Amino acid sequence: MFSQLFNSMADIPFEHDYKCYPVSFMSGDSRQDVDTGGKIIMPPSALDAVTRLNIPYPLLFSLRNPVADRTTHCGVLEFVAEEGRIYIPYWMFRNLCLQEGQRVTVKSGNLPKGDFVKFQPQSPEFIDIHNPKAVLERVLRKFACLTKGDTISLNYNNHEYELCVLECKPADAISIIECDLNVDFATPIGYEAPTKQAAPAEEEEPAPLIVDSAFTPFAGQGNVLGRRKKKPTTDTPSSANVIVRGPDLDFKIGKIIFTRAIPVAGVGSGLDVEFEAFKGTGNTIKQKRKK
Repeated sequence: MFSQLFNSMADIPFEHDYKCYPVSFMSGDSRQDVDTGGKIIMPPSALDAVTRLNIPYPLLFSLRNPVADRTTHCGVLEFVAEEGRIYIPYWMFRNLCLQEGQRVTVKSGNLPKGDFVKFQPQSPEFIDIHNPKAVLERVLRKFACLTKGDTISLNYNNHEYELCVLECKPADAISIIECDLNVDFATPIGYEAPTKQAAPAEEEEPAPLIVDSAFTPFAGQGNVLGRRKKKPTTDTPSSANVIVRGPDLDFKIGKIIFTRAIPVAGVGSGLDVEFEAFKGTGNTIKQKRKK
């Protein structure tokens, strides 16, 4: 008889209406640990009620604003609030579209353990974090559950980032206590992919080296002292193929010509002069005596 009564009480959920306030309205020291997490502060009478009803742990609750028809889920951090009041994080207060002192319905319940959640950062600054998954893992330790459609807030390096819960599996509201949770991220709002830089203009290929076919290396004529003069051979280059050094009046930008051949005297160039060794006149300092 007693066991049947005990089991029937266990099936009765905890449900109560409270005046809701942000954590900043609490008296005493600032409670930043509450504002950066997903748990609320309830009055001591709520602890007595859940104990009598034998609500199983972990204690998870749904918060519903009947005026705006908005619902979210949370855990409980402490039972130290004034009677008739609860204090919730400011991000949760905004998601429920509440006013200070407005009544919300708090109801206990069970949520399935989550195995997947997808977030969307609300600003592109989130991608500047070196390891966002590690940061998020540390922050989510202060949460007991997640609800699809909520926009949670996390604080990292004195900067506040907001993440929208786009997707939860296996349900729209999941418990993240002692579970293996796979996390994915959508493209941040306002993020613009870097544009590809235009390919640099192709550099013009240098002009090919022009080799003058008239140039013949070692085309000069050798002379030897004490021997007879050799007649010029007919296979020497003619003056028509000899390039004379001077300014190139046909110069074009990007074209360089190296002129190596010079006119050779005595090879039909109009400068034919017979070579004679020691052709100069001799002079002596001592003059001959007159007879």
